[in-house]
Amino acid sequence: QVLRKSLQRGLALSTGSFLVYEAQKLISGFAEVHASFKVEEVIEQADYLYGSGETEKLYRLLVQHKNSDDAELLWRLARASRDLAQLSSTSAEEKRQLAYEALEYAKKALEKNESNFAAHKWYGICLSDVGDFEGIKTKIGNAFVIKEHFQRAVELNPKDATTIHLIGIWCYSFAEMPWYQRKIAATLFATPPTSTFQEYAAHSHLKLFSCLYTADPNFYSKNLLFLGKTYLKLNNKKMALLWLSKAKEYPAHTEEDKQV
Repeated sequence: QVLRKSLQRGLALSTGSFLVYEAQKLISGFAEVHASFKVEEVIEQADYLYGSGETEKLYRLLVQHKNSDDAELLWRLARASRDLAQLSSTSAEEKRQLAYEALEYAKKALEKNESNFAAHKWYGICLSDVGDFEGIKTKIGNAFVIKEHFQRAVELNPKDATTIHLIGIWCYSFAEMPWYQRKIAATLFATPPTSTFQEYAAHSHLKLFSCLYTADPNFYSKNLLFLGKTYLKLNNKKMALLWLSKAKEYPAHTEEDKQV
């Protein structure tokens, strides 16, 4: 009888433990589904705010999730931090702080998912921004790293027009580099980063084909501006006028559009 009661008690405890274990599994499963759903919900809200040009609201929404492990949230936070820094109402000190914050968020996004094309793109952009605060040597020194991340982004998503545009801007920047910066570059690299306006024009036309693919031939005001500037450098005033006119007529939705 004692043995039978011990066995029964043991079985009851085992059954209870099993039920508790199963309940914990079920609760854990619900939590994971809920967390996943929450991330998707935040991303949906963020994309709506970004499309509406609500930069400050977007930043406030995403900064609440700065400790997230989700690369999709983190690169969006990097972008929002940078966009907030671009506003004319943001002070010089805040611009600096936001630039470094944006780089950290983009870096974390890459650490969480190295295969995320947008994380590579925004890491490159944010690294370039930080160079503005650290001097020309650092900016030139980061140039190869920036281009590598842009190229990796294109490999992961060949249809992303903005990344092709960014490679074009990279080429333009080095084509336009003044002589004293070339001397600095020569001291930093055995083979310093160089480019030509022809190379930039080729990238821009690749970008235009990409835009046509997405049925948006205008795509982006800054791309139109740089196409015009490039054709001026190539002494093709007719084509320069065409693209600069398009840039002038582009509806200004963002602070950058107004600057363009």
